[in-house]
Amino acid sequence: MYKTYRINNTFVHQKSIQMKTSEIIYKGELRTTAVHLKSGQEIITDAPTDNNGKGEAFSPTDLLATSLGCCMLTVMGIVAKRHSINMNGTKVEILKVMGENPRRVSEIHVDLFFPKNTYSQKEKDLLENTAHACPVAKSLHPDIKQKTHFHF
Repeated sequence: MYKTYRINNTFVHQKSIQMKTSEIIYKGELRTTAVHLKSGQEIITDAPTDNNGKGEAFSPTDLLATSLGCCMLTVMGIVAKRHSINMNGTKVEILKVMGENPRRVSEIHVDLFFPKNTYSQKEKDLLENTAHACPVAKSLHPDIKQKTHFHF
């Protein structure tokens, strides 16, 4: 990927540098620590109890499922701000369903609970369409069933 800059009426093409997102360290006993390199924020993961772990933190598949809800809220927040829609306090509940042979996430159930408000049908449709188009939703394999319910 290249960026073009204009310097003294001359166009310069420069390859853009992509910064790494995170660094992950295996701590032993099925635990990892991931650091977001730009902010320094940390996330700990543990293997779930049904897969030899302690279940004391999010599992990697928990984070996958949770990312879907976080992404939906984030992009809806962007659109809501643009259209002066107040959705502060909106809550998402996630249910991750695991499949077997191979072990994988097979379904993610997303329930979005909006605060009491007088959302018009146009606003509801806008928020729902935005949620379904979030980058995480579009990045998940089609075999992972996404079951999304909006509660206005």
